Amino acid sequence: MSAAESAVIQATADVDDRADIGERSRVWHLAQVREGARIGADCNIGRGAYIGPDVVLGDNCKLQNYALVYEPARLGNGVFIGPAAVLTNDEFPRAANPDGSLKSADDWHAVGVTIEDGASIGARAVCIAPVTIGAWALVAAGAVVTKDVPAHALVVGVPARRIGWVGRVGRPLVQDGDEWVCPQSGERYRQDGETLSLIG
Repeated sequence: MSAAESAVIQATADVDDRADIGERSRVWHLAQVREGARIGADCNIGRGAYIGPDVVLGDNCKLQNYALVYEPARLGNGVFIGPAAVLTNDEFPRAANPDGSLKSADDWHAVGVTIEDGASIGARAVCIAPVTIGAWALVAAGAVVTKDVPAHALVVGVPARRIGWVGRVGRPLVQDGDEWVCPQSGERYRQDGETLSLIG
């Protein structure tokens, strides 16, 4: 394992020697980080979390307790994954082939979830691969995401649907004429169809 001197890895964590842990990142009790995984700097990997082979996390990510991130997921910088959230990787899951034989790695093709910078996935939400969660989007707790989520979208439910927009601080935006505004930061956004862009 390649780990910076200042990374903190608890003795009960299972971190493969071929994983790469960034500077000042923390891997807590009973977390598992598989071979080839790359975790950026200043990340926090909670108790019992799972990071699959060759998964990539950017800097400043937080995986809360028991989050499951299956390969080949790609997470940008500043991504939040809530407790017990799941990023899947199998479009057609089966344990056995039609002839009854156990499926092997050669019997299926892993597909990944992509989460762009600053996006958040709520507790016990499930993202069904292959989907992309846009930058700064917010997936509500318990939602099941089955299609791509635009940047800044607030999605809820099963299946997840957009009910609004959120700004970079995570607060729902309020419509002000032709624009959307964050009540906390004052940032203003413009909507064009299903796309929201920061003004300025």
